[in-house]
Amino acid sequence: MKVKGQRSFIIGCGCTAFIKPRGLRTTEDMGLEAGTKALLDAGLTYDAIETAFVGFCYGDSTSGQRALYNLGMTGIPITNVNNNCSTGSTALYQANNLVKSGLVDCALALGFERMSPGSLGTNFPDRPSPIALFNERTKELEASMTAGSNFGPGAPRMFANAGQEYFEKYGGSIEHLASIASKNHKHSVNNPYSQFRNGWTKEQVLQAPKINNQLTKFMCSPTSDGAACCIVASEDFVHAHGLENQAIEIVAQALETDQPLAFDGRSAMEVVGYGMTKRCADKVFEQAGFREGEGRDQVGVIELHDCFASNELITYAALGICMPDEAHKLVERGDNTYGGKYVVNPSGGLEAKGHPLGATGLGMHFYITMQLRDWAGPMQAPALFEGADKRGKYGLIHNIGIGGAAVISLLRRPEFYKPGGEDGRIRLGYNHAYECRSVTHADVYKVKSKKSSAYVLEHAKL
Repeated sequence: MKVKGQRSFIIGCGCTAFIKPRGLRTTEDMGLEAGTKALLDAGLTYDAIETAFVGFCYGDSTSGQRALYNLGMTGIPITNVNNNCSTGSTALYQANNLVKSGLVDCALALGFERMSPGSLGTNFPDRPSPIALFNERTKELEASMTAGSNFGPGAPRMFANAGQEYFEKYGGSIEHLASIASKNHKHSVNNPYSQFRNGWTKEQVLQAPKINNQLTKFMCSPTSDGAACCIVASEDFVHAHGLENQAIEIVAQALETDQPLAFDGRSAMEVVGYGMTKRCADKVFEQAGFREGEGRDQVGVIELHDCFASNELITYAALGICMPDEAHKLVERGDNTYGGKYVVNPSGGLEAKGHPLGATGLGMHFYITMQLRDWAGPMQAPALFEGADKRGKYGLIHNIGIGGAAVISLLRRPEFYKPGGEDGRIRLGYNHAYECRSVTHADVYKVKSKKSSAYVLEHAKL
């Protein structure tokens, strides 16, 4: 697969804490915080941004404009994005494509969400849900499973059935799901942005209230409020602004949607996007120059879409980091955590960190960017930069949404990366990779447009 266009880099990123959905923050102020942190990180004002994509699922039209107008009303194209749980990465995908095409040199992707407590539901009960066919298909497939009929809310039921299919095909059990969930909750203890930092043990995970036959409460991602932002730029822009000390290259990126196999394959794993993820991962590694099936051993750290522990289990093989029948064995070996072959979800993953739909994918890119800068502190994956190649290992991001879309990104330090000098930590006044602080009006005034002052900023609540 020939990759067209110029190289692209994440030069700035920012994140809010992901919190319980209690209506304590607006999407405007969360978006302003994440955007301000990303601009401070990159040492830019909003005037440098040539276009923006803003992702959210639960919000009125033009919510993206409302959030960004706090930084300036500069007339740039602002496009609002909704792609279910992969919304944030889809916004980044669009921003990245414009940079790679050469149409712009600097683009911003912002994602935020203000959610309601409890399981996901529709905001439009007067019409059929776009994922109704997926729900119907997974229930039909339960008849062919040894475990039989399941129960519980639609989303966890779909992913639980996918886990059950894996168990019946390859082995493994709920014990493996508990190990995955406990691993993620332990990782989250080191993440101040995380919604839950309890560090639940495997036994506590198993003893938590049952959501369905396969999943307990602590194996499921919570609904959350939060925001995240990434700024993408061309290589010329990186050099012109002296960002060689923190720019991380988006080596490859792809977005994949469903094929007929999702319904025709008689597979609960296919219903939740196993094949979609596999095709997307194969495209990304091919884009990066690897031959079929190769390149995974050069990945050191991964943020993947563990909306439920069962999805993390089946995603290992879909990404190609193990054979299809070895995901539960990878868990047993500890090859998904510190000291193993890969560090998967060092942030705590969706299960612990939280899952504000529009922000989730951009938050994943925030964490992997910080890993590859070697700024992640207590979350830092070891041995990423050992070996002859000073660029070190790759970071992999996987973000998926039912209905459906999968976005996968492969990041790495560029060959010109050179730590030292003033960087985002100095500009923010602290290391925002693992310190979570709010922004001030003074921070916003540093980065807001100098060409167009915005009335709305005067009404921003920080």
